[in-house]
Amino acid sequence: MAYEVEAPKYVRLAQTIQSRIEDGTYPPGSKVPSENQLVQAFGMSRPTVVRALELLKRDGWLESRQGYGTIVRGRPTGVEQRDRRGREVLERDESQSPGRLIAVDQVPVPARVASVLGLPKRAKVLMRRFLVMEDGEPVELVSSYFPAGLVEGTELQRADLLTGGTREHLETRKKVRFDHVTERVSARLPERVEADLLELPDGVPVLGVLIVACDASGQALQVSDVLLPADRQELEDTYRLG
Repeated sequence: MAYEVEAPKYVRLAQTIQSRIEDGTYPPGSKVPSENQLVQAFGMSRPTVVRALELLKRDGWLESRQGYGTIVRGRPTGVEQRDRRGREVLERDESQSPGRLIAVDQVPVPARVASVLGLPKRAKVLMRRFLVMEDGEPVELVSSYFPAGLVEGTELQRADLLTGGTREHLETRKKVRFDHVTERVSARLPERVEADLLELPDGVPVLGVLIVACDASGQALQVSDVLLPADRQELEDTYRLG
């Protein structure tokens, strides 16, 4: 089933400007093109441009200086930490990671994943489930889901430890390109099999991080459900007050 969800125009523009900051096109301390210049360059309306700039200011990439314009601040403090878990999931080399591969199977798509992938209920997806260990203790249970058509004929379908990350594997073999990741954090009580794998006593909740990795158009290529024992986690984030 073909699936494509396009991010709002202001989000796509913000992502483009952010990419130019990261690749050095707009270096820290430089002045961002004016609203008029951005309108002309990207063919977008002024409200769209203003909203994209406000989003980047809110997240700490840009700042306004009175009488001078909008200035590049560079990569915000805390972004690397927020990106870390998503990057780890996409780049994890199972063959070199402490832990074990629990399952590789075609399964009915979970409801929380179906809506992201744009799949109907009872559709089948490929699931790879990996238990991450640290000093002999389970610390993460990662269940990654892939559209069946995307992984057809790839090593992801094999019940063997994957060499290299899923991102590298799919970009090399299927000629797709990962562009951005979103993360949704929630808390819940684990299912029995999850509690057993994570060695959790009864009543201990888990933190769930749903990682959605998309291409530039917003099409989800991989959805990973990361479960973390809530009694072993300390989350920290840094953000700028506007």
